[in-house]
Amino acid sequence: MVEIRLSQAKDFPQLLHLDHKVWNEVTTPSVINWESIEHFSSRNPEGSQLVAHDDGIVVGYLGYHYPTPLETNKHVYEMDIAVNPDHQGKGVGSMLLHTFVEMAQKHSIHKLSLRVLESNQKAIHFYRKNGFKEQGRLVKEFYVNGNYVDDILMYKLINT
Repeated sequence: MVEIRLSQAKDFPQLLHLDHKVWNEVTTPSVINWESIEHFSSRNPEGSQLVAHDDGIVVGYLGYHYPTPLETNKHVYEMDIAVNPDHQGKGVGSMLLHTFVEMAQKHSIHKLSLRVLESNQKAIHFYRKNGFKEQGRLVKEFYVNGNYVDDILMYKLINT
């Protein structure tokens, strides 16, 4: 049974491993390569991610942060989500997103935003299915594996 909770230090080794498994040339403009648990934890402190556990194994996460340090931007959370490929299509991503929306509403967040590469059609479909809309596109923003790739900006309004 999958359970969702805030990240803890004990999750860091599995989260680091999941990042190395999920983020590739299709899903990110630059493959993530954490040098150590300390490096990972310095960028992803405890509580900065929702973690999906299935029988003690991390199968997904949803990270979030304010897009800027401006007080006038504190109603927005920018997010990223990763689910182990072996657990995709089983509702883990939707569970993370549903839990995240509830948490964001309690913190008076009105907008969720994210960036996704146009090459990541599976993720784009998931986001659209969960109510996200395209709000902009950075055309040919990245050059990955010999191809120019658009960076799509998506959003979902909540608490409206």
